[in-house]
Amino acid sequence: MTVDKFQLVGSLLRTPELLEYKNEIEHRDDIKYPFYSDLPGYKETESKAISKIIQSQIEHNLSVITDGEYSKSMWHLDFLWGFKGIERYIADHGYTFKDHDGGTFETRKDIGIKITGPLSGKNHHFVDIFKEIKKQAQGRTVKTTVWGAAHAVTELTVFDGLFGEDQVYKTKDELKEGVIKAYKEFLDDYKAAGGEIVQFDDCLWELFADDNESSFFADGTKGLEDLADEFVAINNAVVDYGHELGLKVWTHNCRGNYESRHAAGGSYKAIAEKFLRDQHYDRFFLEWDDDRAGDLSALEVLRNKPNVEVVLGLLSSKTNTLDDEKRVYRLLDKASQIIPKDRLFISHQCGFASCDSGNELTISQQWAKITQGQEIAKNFWSTVATN
Repeated sequence: MTVDKFQLVGSLLRTPELLEYKNEIEHRDDIKYPFYSDLPGYKETESKAISKIIQSQIEHNLSVITDGEYSKSMWHLDFLWGFKGIERYIADHGYTFKDHDGGTFETRKDIGIKITGPLSGKNHHFVDIFKEIKKQAQGRTVKTTVWGAAHAVTELTVFDGLFGEDQVYKTKDELKEGVIKAYKEFLDDYKAAGGEIVQFDDCLWELFADDNESSFFADGTKGLEDLADEFVAINNAVVDYGHELGLKVWTHNCRGNYESRHAAGGSYKAIAEKFLRDQHYDRFFLEWDDDRAGDLSALEVLRNKPNVEVVLGLLSSKTNTLDDEKRVYRLLDKASQIIPKDRLFISHQCGFASCDSGNELTISQQWAKITQGQEIAKNFWSTVATN
C-alpha cells in the first residue's frame, strides 16, 4: 500500500499575505463575493498562494488535491455567497463554540445572509477555482469541498427563518426546493468542467444525538424523527443527482473546528442509523480524534454496504503536537474488525483551517502532522488484512 490511504479533509493553514486580505473581508459587508474587484491585489495574491499550496501537496505526495480552501473565508458560507440571490452582511454575533476553559467562544460575525432573489448555482466561482486547480494538479485527483445541502437548508429555514410572505420564498418547502435546485445547477456546471469528486461538509448531525448536551433534544424540539428524515432526504436528493451525473460524492461530518475549538458533542452510535446507514454517500469522513464521538461500534451499520468507504479521523488537526500513535493503531485495528481494511482510510478529524484564522499550530507543525499520518497509513496498510 501507499500513502494514498492517508487523506486530507480539505483545508490547510493560510499564508500571512493571504490572511491580510481575508481579515479585511471579515470586517466588511460592503463588498461582493468573490471580492476581487473590491480589494486590489487580492486575486493575484490568492492565485499565487493556491499555486504554492497545490505544489506543496504534490511534493508531499498527496493523491487527492484541493486548493487548501485558500479561495474561501469560511468552510461553508463562501459556497452560499456564490449563489445568485444571496447577500451577506455582518451580524450582531458569530457562532458559539466551546472554549479551551469550558466557557463559550464566539466566531467571526460576517455570517448574516439575506435572500434577495431566486437562488441559482449556475456560473459559480467554485467551478472557476476547480478549473485552475485541475490545470496545476499534474494529473492528480482533485476534489472540491462544498457546504452540505441539508445543513444549508437548516440554517436558512430553522435558524434564520428566511421564508414568509415578505420573503422571496413564501414557505419553508419553497426555500428547500430552491436550495436543492441551486445545488443541482452547480453540480451540472462542475461535472461539465471535468469534476469527478465533490465532498459535502456539514456539522448538524449531532443535533439529533440524544447524548449531545447541545442537541435539539436539550432544547425540547419536537418532531425530531421527521426532521432527521427530512435532513437525510435533502442530502440524498443532491447526492443521488450527483451520482446520476457520474460524480463520486463524499461527505465530512464535523463537530466544529474553529481556532482549535469545537462546537458539538454527541456519539455516532446515537445517530448511526439515520446519518450513516441511510445517507447515500460513497465515502464518509468521520471524526474520532477524542472521546466525544463514542466508540467505533457505530460503524456496524456500514459493515454490509460494500461500496461505502470510511475515512477515520483519528488524528487531530487542532493540536500542535504529533498524535498518540499507539491509540491510532489500536483504533485502526478495531475498525478493521468491522469494516474491511480496503474500505478504510485515515485522516485528521478535520481540516487545519476551516475558517481563515486556522487552528493553533504553525505551517511546519501542520506538515509534520500530515507526514505522521502518511507514515501511519503506510505502516498499517502494508500489513496483510485479516478480514
